[in-house]
Amino acid sequence: MTDDRPLLADLPRLVVLTLLAAIFVAPFVWMLAVSVKPPDEVFRASLALLPQRFHGLENYGRVFAEVPVGRYLANGVIVCAGILVFQIAFAVPAAFALAKLDFRGRNVLFGFVMLGLMVPAHVPAIPIYIALAKAGLLNSYAALIAPFTISVFAIFLFRQFFRSMPDEMIQAARLDGLSDLSIVWRIVLPNAWPAATAFAIFSVVAHWNDLFWPLIVISQGDLATPALGVLYFKNQEAGADFGALMASAVVMTAPLVAAFLFAQRRFIEGITMTGLKG
Repeated sequence: MTDDRPLLADLPRLVVLTLLAAIFVAPFVWMLAVSVKPPDEVFRASLALLPQRFHGLENYGRVFAEVPVGRYLANGVIVCAGILVFQIAFAVPAAFALAKLDFRGRNVLFGFVMLGLMVPAHVPAIPIYIALAKAGLLNSYAALIAPFTISVFAIFLFRQFFRSMPDEMIQAARLDGLSDLSIVWRIVLPNAWPAATAFAIFSVVAHWNDLFWPLIVISQGDLATPALGVLYFKNQEAGADFGALMASAVVMTAPLVAAFLFAQRRFIEGITMTGLKG
């Protein structure tokens, strides 16, 4: 009986978590199911997941035949990787300064970071678009990457992680003759990989699925990101063929699912850990 008590005590929590997981996974399961159905089965009154007539080869074949899938995926990788590199390059030193350097106005600067978290990304869209248009940078990778190179969320996340790192480790590095920038890149960042992985997943998912900004600054199909590519396919090729449309969505979403499954352990560590134990 003693061994059964922990399981019985956790049973309500497990039931709730299972129900929540089912709710969040249900749209993806339905998307996958529709992607292998023929058009006449998509809008039937029954909610059967398994198709009566398998139409997956036709749907996915149409996607790869009519959509430059490789180009859209490559654009997504270039844009997300470029944004992530710049975000970490700017956020890590800023977060280290706010967490470990003692200077006048540090708390005020951190207050501005917190205020920045409350500003929706859509608010500065018009002035940024005007600036890019006057600079002649529309329809370019620069237009897709430049507005997101500084992330206040990244500064906040890394600052919280760095605060719990022992000061003795940083003082020892200074005694060894390392500069603050060397400490950031050679000591602090290698010990913050869980936080970096967690932020990388947040950043990549947000910009891989972003439709608002690419739809504004891109009008050439060869620069379309995955979300914009699905929209082009819907408007130009798929029309009301939702089986093929869901097949394209599955293809564009699969890299995100694979990346999360590959990095999920580090992602959980980055969310739950507060840093090194002193």
